[in-house]
Amino acid sequence: MAAPRKRLVHRVPLRLRHHWKPAGLLAAGMAVLLIFFGDVRVTPFVTSASTADADEITENIAGAVDLFDESQAHSIQLEYSQTDFDDMMEKYQDEGEKEYIEADLTVDGVYLNDVGIRLKGNSTLQSLRSGGQGGGRQGGPQAQAGEQQDTGRPDGGQQQDQPQGEQQGEQQDQQGEQQGQQGGGMMGGGGGGGGGGGMTQFNLSASKPEELPWLISIDEYVEGRAYQGHRELSLRPGVDEALPLNEALSLSLMAKSGQTAEEFTFTAMKVNDRPAVTRLMVENPSKDFVDSEIATEGVAYKARAGGSFDYVGDDPTEYETSFKQLNMKGSQDLSPVMKLLKWVDQASDEEFAEDLDRYVDVDSFAEYVATQNLILNFDDMAGPGSNYVLWYDLGTEKFSVLGWDFNLTFSGTVTTGPDDSTSMGGGGGGGGGGTAQEGAPQGDTLPSGTPSGMPEFPGNGNGNGNGEGEGGGGQGAGQGAGQGAGQGGGPGGGGGGMGGNVLKERFLATDAFDSPYHAAYKKLYQQFYGSGYALDALDTLAAQAKKAGADEAGVSSTAKSLSSTVTARTKSLATDKVITG
Repeated sequence: MAAPRKRLVHRVPLRLRHHWKPAGLLAAGMAVLLIFFGDVRVTPFVTSASTADADEITENIAGAVDLFDESQAHSIQLEYSQTDFDDMMEKYQDEGEKEYIEADLTVDGVYLNDVGIRLKGNSTLQSLRSGGQGGGRQGGPQAQAGEQQDTGRPDGGQQQDQPQGEQQGEQQDQQGEQQGQQGGGMMGGGGGGGGGGGMTQFNLSASKPEELPWLISIDEYVEGRAYQGHRELSLRPGVDEALPLNEALSLSLMAKSGQTAEEFTFTAMKVNDRPAVTRLMVENPSKDFVDSEIATEGVAYKARAGGSFDYVGDDPTEYETSFKQLNMKGSQDLSPVMKLLKWVDQASDEEFAEDLDRYVDVDSFAEYVATQNLILNFDDMAGPGSNYVLWYDLGTEKFSVLGWDFNLTFSGTVTTGPDDSTSMGGGGGGGGGGTAQEGAPQGDTLPSGTPSGMPEFPGNGNGNGNGEGEGGGGQGAGQGAGQGAGQGGGPGGGGGGMGGNVLKERFLATDAFDSPYHAAYKKLYQQFYGSGYALDALDTLAAQAKKAGADEAGVSSTAKSLSSTVTARTKSLATDKVITG
């Protein structure tokens, strides 16, 4: 006789039968959550007050001499497989993808195997993709896809397991540059003319790798390795084979005034068996940069090219397309930035004047804004490249703004006053781009390769060109597919038709901040120009470049042009009421 079959309920484990009600409620609750909230993103916030950072250096190579010791002659040699280089260049030219390749690095006589190197820049590199025609590839989808951001991959250089918001952030960095290309290229570049890819006429060639803009990653293939505390080094491009003395001078002026500035040096550079050239080597804005250059504890948020300063709600993932957190990941998050943006967006004029110092270090910000005006940098936090870092001091709980990428400084109108905007077209006030320089011979007022009193181009085809790393913004005059008009700055100086930043605009437009701003401006003018330091520093920089092997005639010519600009700027501002008052 067959054994009787168990009732269905008896097949359920005894423990579950005794506790079926809680289990049933749990299952029902999960079903409700899936049905009604299944597509809702759960956003975690970091609530820890820790200042720990998991991304630490584990092998720090001491080196032979200080990497940025200006009294020393420096040298760099890169050795890599020609096949790897050719494949990398083909990938970039065909797809705009910047891949790392392995190289052996010798810096000041110290050998490091297996570093990573890749191309750096955006508009700077356009001539590599256009066969030397300077404007990028116009008209078709390939041109509109355009330059990829400084990440090495079209998707932002991230692995597949990277959070979606961060992938979107890296991709966001591409958009401004693409707009510029769609607009028909940059000033002096598009329209089929020869020269370089971008406003400053970079004329690059794969046949001269020693002149390319490179990013060297010390730890790309050896995790945790650094050289004298640096894991990334940037080799900046020159213009028409001239050294970027304007960028070196800008960094020198900032360091003189006690502002946070990247270290730099001129170095002789050799690539494989190519002839040696002289390059400007600069710290790359990164976790190591803020950790080494800032004494206080804080969090650095690097603005992304193509991002915005807009408040867009309380979801932190919405801000990863505008800001990249550089340090203290895992213990800090984007909430301080969100709080700042929300307040700037919603504060009345009265509240802005009364309470800005609760959110921003007003004196520090006044120095930042004054400096950008003094050195004629239209590509600052309100410029097309969004070249700034927000520094949040954990002690004071206030923000400061740090600048970087100064290769377009000293390129506006020398008569720009303290309360005028700095823009692509030169001094603001009335927006009069194209005005002549005063106090120096016309045509010899700017460093080699930089534009003087450039006009703004209205109408279809104007595109904003953003270049993280190389800062090349430009308005193209319409042979590409772009139809976007430039974004105008607000009152008191924004992007001058190229970008804009509401914090800077409201600061300059608020009478309550005239006193700290003008005080900072007057102090910095004396330190930069009135004291004669800028001209002395320029002489020193020219001597350092020559010591590093630069062509003496070329350095002298570039220095003479920049000296004329500095002299004219000093003379123009000397009689301004802010300086004399």
